[in-house]
Amino acid sequence: MRQLQLHGFRTSTLNSSPHQRSCGTDRFHPLLSPSTSAYSAKPLKLQKLNSKIPLPILLFSFLSLFIGLAGTIFFINAIRRPRPLPVFRCGRSEDTFRAFYSLSDPRKLGDNGALVDRPKLLGFVGIQTGFDSGGRRAALRSTWFPSDPDGLLRLEQATGIAFRFVIGRSKDVKKMGQLEKEIDKYRDFLLIDVEEQYLKLPYKTLAYFKAAFRLFEADYYVKADDDIYLRPDRLATLLAKERSNPLTYIGCMKKGPVIIDPKLKWYEKSGHLIGNEYFLHAYGPIYVLSAEVVASLAAARNNSLRMFSNEDVTIGSWMLAMNVHHEDNRAICDPRCTPTSIAVWDIPKCSGLCNPTSRLKELHNISMCSKSPTLPPDDR
Repeated sequence: MRQLQLHGFRTSTLNSSPHQRSCGTDRFHPLLSPSTSAYSAKPLKLQKLNSKIPLPILLFSFLSLFIGLAGTIFFINAIRRPRPLPVFRCGRSEDTFRAFYSLSDPRKLGDNGALVDRPKLLGFVGIQTGFDSGGRRAALRSTWFPSDPDGLLRLEQATGIAFRFVIGRSKDVKKMGQLEKEIDKYRDFLLIDVEEQYLKLPYKTLAYFKAAFRLFEADYYVKADDDIYLRPDRLATLLAKERSNPLTYIGCMKKGPVIIDPKLKWYEKSGHLIGNEYFLHAYGPIYVLSAEVVASLAAARNNSLRMFSNEDVTIGSWMLAMNVHHEDNRAICDPRCTPTSIAVWDIPKCSGLCNPTSRLKELHNISMCSKSPTLPPDDR
């Protein structure tokens, strides 16, 4: 009888499915009843298991699963992420031109869009403009300043100089709305974090140099007004000249009596700090600072620099303190177009072109202004 029982157990084991065999029913199992033998043909009774899992273990399991999934997703995104886009914003200052190309076609900016730091340039020109100067900007875009982003990019590639309109902010919602529309259309602004006010031009100028330095690595930084006629190719020739002094201040230099009469246009509120005559400094419509000079300005605290009423005087005072080399160049303040003129404006009658919206177009239609060749450096 024992042999029959043993034979029956082995027969049932051999005839069972592989899945059933894998559960280990052909050997002693700790969950079998103590009175049940491996050779018994009686049904095996399993003890009931407590299937409830403690809540802390359950929560820990879900948390571990979530962390694992998040790590996997992050890894996949990291290896599939495109190359970094160019930096076009510093604080609340923004280069709308590079912001546009970083979203539309970053490869046009060079190195397949991998310019993540300040792009290197021969020069950066910030054309100072205001909310009421839409007519001037339109006139410039119809003359020497390109009217579309691709044209602006071609000019930068041809000369090594980037050009932007520089403007601050306004509390007037309507003005800001109009500016946004203009930005969307032309993409040629450098927006800076300063309130746009004529009486605060020295503050705007400092904010411009700080923003330009942090967004662009240029050899020279140019401040220009929106009412001058400029030849970018000749400006590039000027900036490309070899100079022994890294601290350089280029402009049409002047001196003159300090205006202390509040009724006059160029009244200097802090004239008593200067004396009877101004120190040597450049006219305001256009001047150039070398990279090391701008680096010092960018590192200065805003309240550490003396601000005079007039922007050109303010810059000139800083240049004296920094012991720069004053380079006087009359080609950037020419009253008429010549074979060597770089910037044309109605000096000394106006601080820029008189009636600029019409004069810009008039000058552009003169071949000597817009089409005359740029002479080699040795011939200038």
